[in-house]
Amino acid sequence: MSRIIMQPSGKSVECAYGDTVLMALEKAGYALPNNCRAGACGECKIKVTSGQFDQGMVLDMALSQDERRQGYGLMCMAKPISDELTIEWGTEDAKPKLFPPRENALFVVTQKIPVAARVVELHLRPVGQPIRFWPGQYVTLGNPGAGIPARAYSIANVPRPDGELVLQIARAEGGATSAWVHDTLAIGDSVKISGAYGTFIGDPGVDTPVLCLAAGTGLAPILALTEAALRRNFRQPVTMVISARSAADLYARGMLSWWRTKHRNFDYKITLTREHNDAHLHGRVDVVVPQLFSDLSKHTIFAAGSPEFVSTCVASVKSLGAAPERIYSEGFFTQQQPETAGTN
Repeated sequence: MSRIIMQPSGKSVECAYGDTVLMALEKAGYALPNNCRAGACGECKIKVTSGQFDQGMVLDMALSQDERRQGYGLMCMAKPISDELTIEWGTEDAKPKLFPPRENALFVVTQKIPVAARVVELHLRPVGQPIRFWPGQYVTLGNPGAGIPARAYSIANVPRPDGELVLQIARAEGGATSAWVHDTLAIGDSVKISGAYGTFIGDPGVDTPVLCLAAGTGLAPILALTEAALRRNFRQPVTMVISARSAADLYARGMLSWWRTKHRNFDYKITLTREHNDAHLHGRVDVVVPQLFSDLSKHTIFAAGSPEFVSTCVASVKSLGAAPERIYSEGFFTQQQPETAGTN
């Protein structure tokens, strides 16, 4: 057992043998930003000021050799090997806000629905206690015992009394896990889920207009965040812009249309990047968003999709005046572990 000390707050948490720093913080209820949980994205990069840790296998693009020499580490992979480890983190962004994640919770596949050309939607019911989560978080799914690595997938629904989780999983080129989901996993099968993880979480206290930007299965956490806002009678305008290559890649349009009819403050737009369609806009998000908005200085922004899509979204909304502290993003890396490709 090691102790993780957070500075400048001086607060500390216990880290069990074999746990990463990220796992220890999450179990104690701290929301350290993270995305891939596999040393690939760099979101959980923290400076370690004292103590020793095993960094494990991480990608150089996420943690450079120079950053390592300066004492930085990726907390999703870092395991303490000294009695104490002191990190430079623990101010306002470390307020307890997460439910402790659970490992290997047993679920049963109750529905498997093709919703787009390359996307299936899984409905999973817990056998025991439900997993507690905030809208916008994700879980991991796989079958490591059969050689299927666990991958991260965002939860597409808000918490429900029956504990059901809805995951929308795209077939990834060369991805063993997504191929297993699409080709092998069947209704009635039992699976093990771990989570919930992630800090792509909406602030229930926000009172600004909201703009949500999504591409691919980045739509999943955006759907959950939007549903949560509308359910609590959020009164500010909520606009969603969905980017897809073609109309065949679109899904959830029935729910979106129902929301638009039911909630006067909700609207959505679809833009296609590789297909012209009179029913939808055409062009990348950085072209379309300035056509829809001239000033985003009062908006809260949520963007989810590939890292390239998210990067484009962030640059675009900043150019329209969006405040950096009100921009929340979730980039889905196709390489969730350094040695194996394929995920969302």
